[in-house]
Amino acid sequence: MAVRASSELVIEAQPSAILEALADIDGVASWSSLHKEAEVLDRYPDGKPHHVKATVKIMGISDREILEYHWGDDWVVWDAAQTLQQRGQHGEYNLTPVGEDKTRVRFDLILDLAAPVPDFIVERAKKLVLDVALENLRERVMRPASA
Repeated sequence: MAVRASSELVIEAQPSAILEALADIDGVASWSSLHKEAEVLDRYPDGKPHHVKATVKIMGISDREILEYHWGDDWVVWDAAQTLQQRGQHGEYNLTPVGEDKTRVRFDLILDLAAPVPDFIVERAKKLVLDVALENLRERVMRPASA
């Protein structure tokens, strides 16, 4: 059962600042209520995360994932292999500058769930994921990393 969720918003920051926040895997649990733990397993030569081990929990359901990240100047994508709760996952952020010091951020996520889930739960979970992925990211970008 594939579930798709996508949304976008404008953040008052340059794409580089948003990508920097997304690359701060060690700090992701501080702004993403879905992430209970996240650990970089290895990095690209430029220091950006390549493989990440994460424990996520949404609506009482926990899962452990190994994510493989790929980075561009204005995007990041990740994929996860099969886990206990899903057969696969693909996520991406695409960033488009809008004027000076503003960026349109589009978030897309596809989850291939391992078991059927009632539609009302899927819809509630999608809203929660989109809020965390965009609104909480905006809050993180707007405050310094050490705050």
